Amino acid sequence: MSAPCLLCGGATTLVLGNVRDTRFGAPGSWSIRACPACGLEQTDPLPSAPELKALYETYYNFPKLRAQDAGASAYASRRERFYMSPLYRLVLWVDGDISFYGERGTGRLLDVGCNEGRGLPIYRRNGFTVEGMELNAHAAAIARAKGFTVHEALLDGFRLATPYDRVVLSNVLEHALDPRGMLKDIHRVLRPGGEVWISLPNSRSWLRRALGRRWINWHVPYHITHFASDRLRRLLEETGYRIVEERHVTPALWVAQSAIAALFPNRPDMLRKTALVAGLMLLARGVLFPVLWLGNLAGRGDCLAIKAQRV
Repeated sequence: MSAPCLLCGGATTLVLGNVRDTRFGAPGSWSIRACPACGLEQTDPLPSAPELKALYETYYNFPKLRAQDAGASAYASRRERFYMSPLYRLVLWVDGDISFYGERGTGRLLDVGCNEGRGLPIYRRNGFTVEGMELNAHAAAIARAKGFTVHEALLDGFRLATPYDRVVLSNVLEHALDPRGMLKDIHRVLRPGGEVWISLPNSRSWLRRALGRRWINWHVPYHITHFASDRLRRLLEETGYRIVEERHVTPALWVAQSAIAALFPNRPDMLRKTALVAGLMLLARGVLFPVLWLGNLAGRGDCLAIKAQRV
């Protein structure tokens, strides 16, 4: 029997079946179900918290099984050098900033789901006092080795003496088994007037419609919920926030990844072929620019990026 809606408890209906993990190759298949009452879509069956932790540590970016993989290490090293380069700042300006890496400011910033800490040096360079939070023990250890404080904890049990000025949920909220609870917990650790910065895939994206089950951002079983703008806005208002800014962005990287997943559905390793990804990104940003721009303008971009202030 399918689980009820994670936000309102209503019954859900089938939207799409036989969706597979095209990013990391976890075995099995899942379905996408929608709640007619409130509009949320969610993955089915829902994994338990222990099952999710095991999936992350076995298959995700820095699992123990790949810790000695020379190819994975070389890819990570190239990616980190790129993120810290002037070229990446140009890419953010041209392609859209879905991780808030271009934001500058001061104050305490918590990057929730920081993985191996790829964004922490960038936020620090931009003026913030930075900490991370990551449940994947292997990824957290890599981030700590870079000299950052990384909390290996759940938000609901997290206590601190000084609240944060910013909390970043860059492609994180959709991973939560309790998104309402996560936003309430962030409300608790933010100072009054502090902001949560959220980016996540847009369930009304034109790429989702074009590619069906091959859309890279189903990202099952890790993506638990699939939000449209109106449902996310409603949830933020229900949990004590005021919307400050909303953008629709379609990164060339996501277009390239969706194309690779469609062409090579059983070859997740192809997503880490740097030359292939870069070539498709250039094609997407160059040739498809009018399509991406019009999709964003129509509210059908692949990514929602929202800033919301604690009230």
